[in-house]
Amino acid sequence: MDLNTVTAIRDPRRPGAWRPGDAWLAGGTYLFSEPQPYLRRLVDLSRFGWPSVTGHGDGSLELAATCTIAELSRFAAGHGPAVAPLVEQCCRAFLASFKIWNLATVGGNLCNALPAGPMISLTAALDGVCLLRAQDGTERRVPAAAFVTGAGRNVLADGELLRSVTLPAAALGRRTAFRQASLHGLGRSGVLLIGTLGSTFTLTITAATTRPFVLTFPRVPDADGLRTAIEAAVGDGDWFDDIHGLPAWRRHMTFRLAGEIREDLA
Repeated sequence: MDLNTVTAIRDPRRPGAWRPGDAWLAGGTYLFSEPQPYLRRLVDLSRFGWPSVTGHGDGSLELAATCTIAELSRFAAGHGPAVAPLVEQCCRAFLASFKIWNLATVGGNLCNALPAGPMISLTAALDGVCLLRAQDGTERRVPAAAFVTGAGRNVLADGELLRSVTLPAAALGRRTAFRQASLHGLGRSGVLLIGTLGSTFTLTITAATTRPFVLTFPRVPDADGLRTAIEAAVGDGDWFDDIHGLPAWRRHMTFRLAGEIREDLA
């Protein structure tokens, strides 16, 4: 897709005011996938040269917003923590070509805030914390589970950028279980659930809902307790409705797959 309304690309390392029609450019796989008639200028995040994955002394991992899906997959395969299989499962959930894998970014997937975004699922399930940076340089941190507020909506203020997502060491050592469902063999995720088990049992519900829902229990619940908790947390208006699945189907599959995850981790 040609963005024929864009007149300039700005280097963010050089001072410059944020103005209407600006957009952050990371991989560009969404920006260039459909018309963006409101855009006038792209601000290229790749100019920062952020390292894709950074390990810290406390055992946590920091994923740069510009880390590509291919880079994340390679890191998990070669140097990954106990949750490496989960990382790969979420990367594969893109069902994307190698071209997209090498351009699409962790940050872009989060910021687009599409319910089926697997990086939303991964970072929410692993207690990720998003580092946000405003135009004046001030920073704030937001849990990944709270970063997406609805289908296509997030907490970013005008001109604010997502710098990175940090995954704490405690989350990286958990046992995990992954379930995904789609209406088609190669279709977009209609339901994506992740269970983790460490000092607590956590179920993260995404794709089926307009935003992530993270349910935490002191131990693996019984079947009735898990179902009751899901019913209490996810309201009727929270189930996503589009061509990739009706709310009733997404709800049914959520209960079914949640039960499978509970059995796996019990």
